[in-house]
Amino acid sequence: MTGPVLRLARRELRGGVRGFRIFIACLALGVGAVAAIGSTARGILDGLEAEGRETLGGDVAVRSLHRDLPPEARSWLEDNAAVSRSVSMRAMARASDGPGRSLIELKAVDGRYPLYGALRLAAARPGRDPFARIDGAWGAAVAPPLLERLGAAPGARIRIGEAAFEIRAVIEREPDRLGDGALIGFGPRVLVSTAALAEAGLVRPGSLARFAYRAKLAPGADPAAFRRALADRFPDSGWRVRDRTDAAPATGRLVERTEAFMTLIGLAALLVGGVGVGNAVAHFLRSRAGTIAALKCLGASSGTIFGVYLVQILAMAAAGIALGLAFGAAAPFAASEAVGAALGVSGRFGVYPGALGLAAGYGLLTALVFSLWPLARACRIPGAVLFRDLVDSARTAPGPVHVAALAACAALLAGLVLASARDVGLALWFVAGAAASFALFRLVGLGIERGAARARGAGNPVVRLALANLHRPDAPTTMVVLSLGLGLTALVAIASIEGNLRAQIARALPERAPDFYVVDLQPGQVAGFKDAVRRLDGGAEIEHVPMLRGRIVAIDGAPAVESALAPSDRWLLRGDRGITWSAAPPDGARILAGGWWAPGYRGAPLISLSAGAAEGLGVGVGDSLTVNVLGREVTGTIANIREVRWRSLRINFVMVFSPGPFDAAPQIRLAALRAAPAALDRIEREVTDRFTNVSVVRVAEMLALVADVVARVGAAVRAAAAVTLLAGVLVLAGAAASGHRRRVHDAVVLKVLGATRGRVLAAYTIEYGLLGLAAAAVATGLGALAAWAAARFAMEMDWSFDPAVAAATALAATALTLAFGFLGTWRALGQKAAPVLRND
Repeated sequence: MTGPVLRLARRELRGGVRGFRIFIACLALGVGAVAAIGSTARGILDGLEAEGRETLGGDVAVRSLHRDLPPEARSWLEDNAAVSRSVSMRAMARASDGPGRSLIELKAVDGRYPLYGALRLAAARPGRDPFARIDGAWGAAVAPPLLERLGAAPGARIRIGEAAFEIRAVIEREPDRLGDGALIGFGPRVLVSTAALAEAGLVRPGSLARFAYRAKLAPGADPAAFRRALADRFPDSGWRVRDRTDAAPATGRLVERTEAFMTLIGLAALLVGGVGVGNAVAHFLRSRAGTIAALKCLGASSGTIFGVYLVQILAMAAAGIALGLAFGAAAPFAASEAVGAALGVSGRFGVYPGALGLAAGYGLLTALVFSLWPLARACRIPGAVLFRDLVDSARTAPGPVHVAALAACAALLAGLVLASARDVGLALWFVAGAAASFALFRLVGLGIERGAARARGAGNPVVRLALANLHRPDAPTTMVVLSLGLGLTALVAIASIEGNLRAQIARALPERAPDFYVVDLQPGQVAGFKDAVRRLDGGAEIEHVPMLRGRIVAIDGAPAVESALAPSDRWLLRGDRGITWSAAPPDGARILAGGWWAPGYRGAPLISLSAGAAEGLGVGVGDSLTVNVLGREVTGTIANIREVRWRSLRINFVMVFSPGPFDAAPQIRLAALRAAPAALDRIEREVTDRFTNVSVVRVAEMLALVADVVARVGAAVRAAAAVTLLAGVLVLAGAAASGHRRRVHDAVVLKVLGATRGRVLAAYTIEYGLLGLAAAAVATGLGALAAWAAARFAMEMDWSFDPAVAAATALAATALTLAFGFLGTWRALGQKAAPVLRND
């Protein structure tokens, strides 16, 4: 049987692929999106892994916050590897000959830097050390934005801390920027020497300085063995140690999460395109009705016919998948320059069989899921019915074998999504949401058809014609609502989430938000700081608290790394958290459980924990947390859980300790300041000139930076989501193409019966306008629901409905449907009546 099936299929395919153009385009679009996303992400991750030494700056990196490594640790490192030392912190850069000043990300390096990779500098004088002390000024290499902020040029002098610096070079590439976690910073990068940093006087007890020692091991040495030896020699150090296999974990997590989210968007486009696939198959089989009937009358079995057309569908699917894979394989190479500029890493872009194979699997299963139903239905209809199917539209259901095959393909597609997902929970929600959305839009389409059928007694003939078109046999009503609605739902959800993020940022400046944060104040500088501010603005409001940073290392005595935290809560255990201590609760704090310690309490350490952290860690009042601060482990009992309103932008901490454990520790003061707008610039100049070690962070600038990041991410995600809408547009184009013959016939008959061109156009305008509005209404509601769920449960932020998004969605949907409806109708009205009626 296989031979005749393949022979018949080959003969059918000689007629070309005209009926499969939309089929191929829909598959190519979805497969291409998934393949491009997977290949690009894999290239970036491979680049991070391949450049692990360069990204980390060594084979192993040891980092300590607040305090430098002790001499014995430095000696041990020097004895076992070639070591480069650096110190990173925030500081203020001030123009020597003007009022300009800027917050900067300062990094001091020694003569061995960099151990791996190359530091590329521009505008540097050949043969002149860019960091040495020459003519009374140290050298500095700066990122280009600092020149603009200070109104300076290479060769100009600036002051950082108590030292003078000459700008001798502009940073083009810093090899270990990602390893430092400096992908996004609150100020331009500035590189100086460690000797210059010592003269600047910025590193003081408790300063938020990050000390890093990068080790270059002997050839063939095992970084894991080096880490074990270091841990054995200094078991309770509290340092963060990474090796080249995990050089930039934050960037890796960002890439992986972005890949997971964008892949789901690509899958959404593929599923929307699946509607076009199903429609193309149904239209193709209707065009082959006579052939199928003839084959049946000649004795061909349903199985033979099923096989003949399945082979053709699979051949067309292979063509679409191949086009998509070609695009997906080429996309990473085209994106390499943009990725390098954005992330500072050279992706190892190539052809990734795993990513391409996964995309091909998605495409094949999608083609089968959406093709089997119309194919099985055609094979079940008797030959005599097929000859009159164009007027009957007999709705024969597929047999149980075909239904089982369809269910198996759908289950395999869902299983592949879940098995390949990095975030199974997100993928599960996607599968459930996709199934629910398909069901909902299909029900809406059927509801429109039935509603139009019941309302066909409308008095206006134009309206009556429009309603008849909505429920006539083979009307594209359900398909248009389904395809357009799914694409619009994705856009509405993403636009709503981005809109809420923007609103959060806009609302993050409440009436009593601070204007400045002042960082790295020493305890002995607080009185002078207050005097300086009040001298310039007597009504200024100043809040200040002691601060250290520590890492949670144990929960109820068990190692924190062994805790089964949700992925969204792992941030609580990564890196160091800010902590403070206080005898009284913070102003406006609301205690949700337990109680605050008594005034004057000096007993065993107690902790006030934020409600979000308590939920994420799975702890409550009476449980204990162990925090490593400056190498010392402090265990405290949770005395209360309090609500923290981070949006107020007041000074808040995840953990507040009772007084006592850290009183004698080297600490800094974090201050928040509100003042009259006219006094802000004068206060910033006075504070940074008088206290050269402090950094001033303007809240408005900080929020502007966050808003810019949100805007750029939002633009990228919206562009990806537009692929879903493009798939819906392709489906609409397919619907217009498949219904063109019927539309021509209807238009000719109406013209012969006396209908004017204007009335026919008005009828089709009403028809497609109703479809667009219906799709927009449901998509707006469903997209808003998805955005609400993401905002409240995934992002834990407030959510508000944006009517502008709803209006834009309604306009976009209506415009698209009207455009395709008008185009198809205009072409149909241009046909001559005689040839059409003669063929009938």
